[in-house]
Amino acid sequence: MDEQIKQIAERLRGLRDVLELTAEDIARECDISAEEYRLAESGEFDISVSMLQKIARRYGVSLDALMFGEEPKMSSYFLTRAGKGTSIERTKAYKYQSLAAGFMNRSADPFIVTVEPKPDSEPIHYNSHAGQEFSLVLEGRMMVNIDGKELILNEGDSLYFNSKLPHGMKALDGKTVRFLAIIM
Repeated sequence: MDEQIKQIAERLRGLRDVLELTAEDIARECDISAEEYRLAESGEFDISVSMLQKIARRYGVSLDALMFGEEPKMSSYFLTRAGKGTSIERTKAYKYQSLAAGFMNRSADPFIVTVEPKPDSEPIHYNSHAGQEFSLVLEGRMMVNIDGKELILNEGDSLYFNSKLPHGMKALDGKTVRFLAIIM
């Protein structure tokens, strides 16, 4: 995971350099705290997909370019075989597997997200980002907290929500959870 985060941090610095912006410029334009952005560029900080998505949308680059260092090339269709999506552990909290990394100009970003069980004492990792999000539990049980409201999702349950609200999830029953997340 650490090497992947460092590579993302390098791509963020490279984008900022090419655009001739300061860290403060990007933070302000993307509604991110300057400190959070500087930590992301350091490569020593868990970088949220929501932060990367804000930056990608604001500056017209693909999310894949920031996350994986590759530009999508397909425009008619993109097939992802079972278990073969581009994978990244960009935070200690979640592992993401992109299901459409090779498709250009996507209007949504689908991922298989894996959440490992954590001790009850460990705090939930929260995100917020523009747009909406859809989650469908494929395996396991999880608690989703959206703006302070706790919801329990079982296998087969789905949830559609305003992703501007702070949200986070936690695996329940001491078991790994896998879910489909579509970020729009």
